[in-house]
Amino acid sequence: MRDTFSSYHPILTFSYFCGVILFSMIFLHPLALLLSLCGALAYNLRLYGKRGLRLIALYLFPMMLIAALVNPLFNHRGVTILGYFRDNPITLESLYYGAAVGIMFGTVILWFSCYNKIMTSDKFLYLFGKVIPSIALVFSMVLRFVPRFQQQTKVIANGRKSMGRDLATGSLRQRIKNATKILSVMVSWALENSIETADSMRSRGFGLPGRTAFSIYRFDTRDKAALALLCLLLFLVAAGGVSGQVAVQYFPALQLAPLKLFGIFGFLAYALLCFAPILIDVLEEWRWQHLQSKI
Repeated sequence: MRDTFSSYHPILTFSYFCGVILFSMIFLHPLALLLSLCGALAYNLRLYGKRGLRLIALYLFPMMLIAALVNPLFNHRGVTILGYFRDNPITLESLYYGAAVGIMFGTVILWFSCYNKIMTSDKFLYLFGKVIPSIALVFSMVLRFVPRFQQQTKVIANGRKSMGRDLATGSLRQRIKNATKILSVMVSWALENSIETADSMRSRGFGLPGRTAFSIYRFDTRDKAALALLCLLLFLVAAGGVSGQVAVQYFPALQLAPLKLFGIFGFLAYALLCFAPILIDVLEEWRWQHLQSKI
């Protein structure tokens, strides 16, 4: 499934993820957490499909549940006592706070997962290659190295499996020996690959003064309009946060700030911000189908 949001200029997509991740960490209001979680879930499922759903069900939701249940064991603040554990009170407010923190962590992980899919290493290098060239290059190489290392590990493991020397064959000592051999091969491959990469960068003139770089990204009218809308949404969300109408107090008792005009606009803007990639894809699909109907 084609993702339209990823086709926008890297400045726009990077700014979007910076804004939505920052607000997801700052706002612990239940409605803000719900909006950000639903937006991150919807976009993650659109990008990863069933693989993303499996990751969420097996790892993310259990982590959020554990955070909600563990926090009351260490945080005993709150006025609503539900019971006692080893003479320590278990309060409803600490349970609420643990759930909020767990949802916040899970939401941030989901947004970073989407970021990793959209902001590829070449986009990151394009944005920061001239400002911090060395750091940008190292970061780009690390992002590229991890999937290549995993892929190469599978190739080596499958090769040794055909020889009967994989991790599931033989005694425990033999399996450890096989794993050590695979690790030794992968370390040698990584070192050799780093030497080849260094020679390739040197032959291409990396670091020489006046060296230019090829780029396929152009900041066109569509990107300008989208960036202006993004800045407006970020401003409205920030204004709602500064007004204090999206604030929440968990201790000593749960208390939500009264919702007024700034808060309503702030939540509406935050909802549009969190669901912006999905809305863009839906509008693009509708536009494409509308154009096809005229043929």
